[in-house]
Amino acid sequence: MYRASDRVEQDEWLSEIEATAETLDLGTQARSHAVDLFLSTLPDEERSKRASMAASLYVGALVAGEERSQTAVADAADVSRLSIQKRWKELIESVGLEAPDW
Repeated sequence: MYRASDRVEQDEWLSEIEATAETLDLGTQARSHAVDLFLSTLPDEERSKRASMAASLYVGALVAGEERSQTAVADAADVSRLSIQKRWKELIESVGLEAPDW
């Protein structure tokens, strides 16, 4: 879980999530999941936040049933697909969900 102050402190990244979600045409539920995931698993290092944001969007879309490819999310978030691939399963499991095994 995260603190309410995290929303204020991470306002720039939350705006980035919204802009990227808009590019991906994600709905409200996917966006909400992505924000919650990002704030709940916020990395300490600034350089890791963009990759974490992208993985949060990918997982948020999966959970909401609005699947987007890793490539599409990576392109929209300006990260490599590998950045998402390396983080998404750990991210989904860190919040108590089971990663699909496709």
